[in-house]
Parts: sequence; C-alpha cells; structure tokens
Amino acid sequence: MNTRTFITTGDGARIHYRFDGEGDKPILLLSNSIATTLQMWDAQVQELTRHFQVLRYDTRGHGASSVPAGPYSLDRFGRDVIELLDALNIERVHFLGLSLGGIIGQWLGVHAPDRIDRLILSNTSPYLGPSEQWDQLVTCAQQASDMSEFANMFLNNWFPAHMLEAQPPVIEDFRRMVLSTDPQGLAGAYAAIRDLDLRRTIALVERPTLVIAGQYDNVTALAHGEQIAATIPGSTLQVLPSVHLPNIEFPIEFMHTVLTFLQASDEHDSDMKTERSETAMSRGF
Repeated sequence: MNTRTFITTGDGARIHYRFDGEGDKPILLLSNSIATTLQMWDAQVQELTRHFQVLRYDTRGHGASSVPAGPYSLDRFGRDVIELLDALNIERVHFLGLSLGGIIGQWLGVHAPDRIDRLILSNTSPYLGPSEQWDQLVTCAQQASDMSEFANMFLNNWFPAHMLEAQPPVIEDFRRMVLSTDPQGLAGAYAAIRDLDLRRTIALVERPTLVIAGQYDNVTALAHGEQIAATIPGSTLQVLPSVHLPNIEFPIEFMHTVLTFLQASDEHDSDMKTERSETAMSRGF
C-alpha cells in the first residue's frame, strides 16, 4: 500500500499524510523535526515496512499540509494527530517522533495514552526556554522573504562538520526541505516551542517509552534526554554518538535501537508497568 492524501481538522487545516507498507501489520506513526517534511524518514521506510505499516504526516505549517495564520500551540499539534487517527479509524499506534515530533509525542503520552502503544522520543526536550529567544526567532521567520538563512542555520545544527564538508546527497535533501518550508509555518511552530513546558507533566506518561538522545546534540542536548528519561517512570534512555538527526548520521544503530524497543516482549512491558506503578506511588501521583 502506498498512498498520499489529506484529512481536514476541526479548525479547517488540511494535514497531508502517507501510508507505506502492508495493511495487516501494526501501525507505526512517524512525526518530524521542525522545518522538515515526512521525507525526513525516507531512508528508514524500506526497513520499517518489513515490520510495520508506516504512517507519516506533514506537521501543520510544513510540507504539503496547510499553513494557517498565527501562532500554533502544542495542544493543536497533538490534536492534529488525534484527528488524523480518528479520520483513518485507527485506535492505537506506535509513535516515533524526533525533535518537534518528540515534543508532540510527549503531549500524546500525557493527554492521549489510549491512542499510543509504544512511544519513542528522539532528540527532543520537555522545555526549551527562555521564551525571549523564541520571540526573536518568531519575528525573524515572520519577516523572512525566503528560508536561505534558516537553511544554513538548521543544517549546521543538525549535522556534524565532517558531513557538511563532504556534502553527501542527504544534506541537499534536507536543505530542500527547509527551503520549501513556509516562513509563516516556521514562525507558528516556533511559537509552540516557545510556550512548551512539559517538565512536570511527563511524569504522567504511562506508555512504554524509549528516549533516544544524541551525545553531541546542540539543539536538544543530552541533558534534555536524560531529564525526560528520569521523569517518565520506567522509560529507557539510549544515547547515540550523533548530533541532532541520528536516523541520518547513524542509520543502522538508530534502526536497531528502534526495532529492538518496538519488538520487545509483553513480559518486558509487564516489568515496566510494575516499575511505573511503584514510582508513581512514591511520587504521590
């Protein structure tokens, strides 16, 4: 199965999504970094579809999805996912989100745990303050005539120097994704990140959770991943020697980490559930 189409959310936004893989397999939903499209997962889809039906979508303000005016919110990003699942009559999915996608995954783990089976939060953070820096970025994006300067900034944040110097084709793939992003969509997403603070509430996440962090990530530092793993009861932290996009920089190691977690046994889930319950009791939740 390989189709591309849209759903329309309650506020009138059109969300572009794509299925890859056979319909009789469990569904894995992938959520993207800021300033990218669902194509950021292209290198993983062939392997993932051996085990899952892969559902990808463009975050509002990105790719082929609508670019509504005004600031966006994490709540709206999360509800876009819920409305996508509702429209497709999907009850539960595994969820893998990277960066902004991981922020959305945290929100879903707190607010819609019944829609998530296993949760993977890669290179992400529960809080990226102070807000003033994001106000400046919102203004810069709103005033930008094109995305050239942002493309240079993102590429330098996402990839190690040796990859930028070598300029493999994947670098240009990501440059094209950034350049295709509407500046107003970027500004809207920046506003959602500005208002983000999940540092306390992610303690309520009950789903089996894997946190992936990059040892050399300058965007969402290793300490941010450690904080998430320390806060979500029973979660597991895996550190890869990457910058911000381990699925590109270390694809084999990233895929092994993801598949090992998603295919873990029910017995392992039971052990994690016991640990989460004991931790919640000790914290008074």
